[in-house]
Amino acid sequence: MPRPGWRKQPDDSRLTDHISIGVLTRTFPKELVDEILRSTNKVQQRTRLMPARVVMYYVIAMAMFPQASYEEVMRHLTEGLAWQGGFTGSWHLPSKGGIFKARARLGSAPLAKLYSQVAKPLATIGTPGAFYRNWALVAIDSTTLDVFDSPANTEHFSKPATPIGEAAYAKARITAIAECGTHAVLGAVPGPYSVSEQLAARGILGVLSPGMLCLADRGFFGYDLWKQALETGCELLWRAKSNYRIDTVAELADGSYLANVYHHQDRRRSKPLRLRVIEYSIDESFGEENQDDFYRLFTSILDPDAAPASELAALYSQRWEIESLFDELKTHLNDSRRVLRSQSPELVYQEIWGMLGLHYAIRALMCEAAETIGADPDRLSFLGTLRAIRRTTTASPGFSPS
Repeated sequence: MPRPGWRKQPDDSRLTDHISIGVLTRTFPKELVDEILRSTNKVQQRTRLMPARVVMYYVIAMAMFPQASYEEVMRHLTEGLAWQGGFTGSWHLPSKGGIFKARARLGSAPLAKLYSQVAKPLATIGTPGAFYRNWALVAIDSTTLDVFDSPANTEHFSKPATPIGEAAYAKARITAIAECGTHAVLGAVPGPYSVSEQLAARGILGVLSPGMLCLADRGFFGYDLWKQALETGCELLWRAKSNYRIDTVAELADGSYLANVYHHQDRRRSKPLRLRVIEYSIDESFGEENQDDFYRLFTSILDPDAAPASELAALYSQRWEIESLFDELKTHLNDSRRVLRSQSPELVYQEIWGMLGLHYAIRALMCEAAETIGADPDRLSFLGTLRAIRRTTTASPGFSPS
């Protein structure tokens, strides 16, 4: 029996023409999806059970229902649509093999391009915790995901060494730049675990721009990467290793000092990079034991009046926002699933882009909701929002029946 308000679709209308993922189509409208498919030459040449547009949304839905089987994910997408008389007998659920082949035909490039087209800064000057003075706060870091234990994945992604031998699973590394105030990932580079985060970071520095202040931990600082990041016009506040060689130039009134750093191959020291150094210790007490954690920060903001050392030292803790973001991806979004389900490197990348797409769509929705009620986006529950989206996706189809 049809539900109230539903209309019969035209006789030549296919169910897959109407599949969407509710709230996600607000972030990834079908017109943009179709444009991406045309630009990547992935539009299907003949009518299929799973057209390319449907597969795009399906991959994102896989991230929404990580514990569901391939067929069950499709059931979630089509829930309710079968009630419509116009679709009776015109479409049937594709098999696991059919879904796998459809994903293989699509590949990862359309998902990656779709993400790059959509992922833009969400924070405004009024977003709580998103700005320091006039700079929008962003952070760069990396995380890893275990991938399915197949020969192809192991060869491509590699298993890291552990103190007791080789790890059980190969790992994919995701290096990302994200807004601290909204947790929106602005750019990401997925790749093998063997590719260092410094090398991977070079591929996403293009998302930085003037008016941003980028935070990073001590694993990222290097002459070349710092110089490339500066060329974007973004200001930098990166932690550096305490033994990194620097030449002091001048002491400043706020306790920081100007210094030069050099490329390791610049033996004549002819091409110095001028930066400002802020050093401090945090006394962490554990029972009767005290532990001093020494911090050395490098910043491109050379004028202490523009950003006093005490404020930048306190600001550096905002870098941990990207760690919370990675927890959203790995624990909440992935529902504590141990490994990604894809058995080939190309489909692993496709699955990762689907996860990032879903995360961005959720964060965009949370940012909009927070702005409406005048709240901090960080105060809203990511898990609660995800559960609400899952409920609405299965309860009502995300399309207009007219």
